[in-house]
Amino acid sequence: MTKVLVVDDEPTVREVVVGYLRRDGHEVAEAGDGTTALELLEADPPDLVVLDMMLPGVHGLDVLRRVRATSDIPVIMLTARAEESDRVAGLELGADDYVVKPFSPRELAARVNGVLRRTNGRQAAAALGPIVHGPLTVEPLSRQVTLDGRVIEMTPKEFDVLAFLAASPRQVFSRAQLLESVWQSSPEWQDPATVTVHMRRIRNKIEDDPEHPRWITTVWGVGYRFEP
Repeated sequence: MTKVLVVDDEPTVREVVVGYLRRDGHEVAEAGDGTTALELLEADPPDLVVLDMMLPGVHGLDVLRRVRATSDIPVIMLTARAEESDRVAGLELGADDYVVKPFSPRELAARVNGVLRRTNGRQAAAALGPIVHGPLTVEPLSRQVTLDGRVIEMTPKEFDVLAFLAASPRQVFSRAQLLESVWQSSPEWQDPATVTVHMRRIRNKIEDDPEHPRWITTVWGVGYRFEP
């Protein structure tokens, strides 16, 4: 049984979300503030965190920073703000997905299940062995990327995107296809800008000139392609 930690300062929201997740067979813990969330994360790390951005005490983004400093536990952010800058803030810090309030509990439960399926599938992907393209190596087992012998630090989602593209060189993927395959989320639920943000971050880490990428190119009007 997978364990999910739900962090939100609104008891009604927690009650509804917890109910849907338990209905799907998950063990669920809950916290109403950032301090309690950090204590639970340290005492009994979950398989996934549903984390509200606006929390009393320790802010949701600060909780995310501390999680990412020591762990690659998947995190789905909740935010009452619809501005792109707020969504980008969580993604930049390494959130795996986000949901804007008010949201459908069924949609959130589907997002949780999708992220967990992808996480559980990492072991199967690792059995395929490292993906090597010249000086760039993507190692599914250790989830490590090296370029010219240097280890490139990446968030879990950045790694997933790069590994997906590198496994199918020269194939073009639209943002909708990437959302469905990597995020395992319907494009109707997710902002395509999520893909754009992750591509920019990956390019900043692996490209000598991110404005003129060598590894991940843009096929205008279509999507993205990995160049071996």
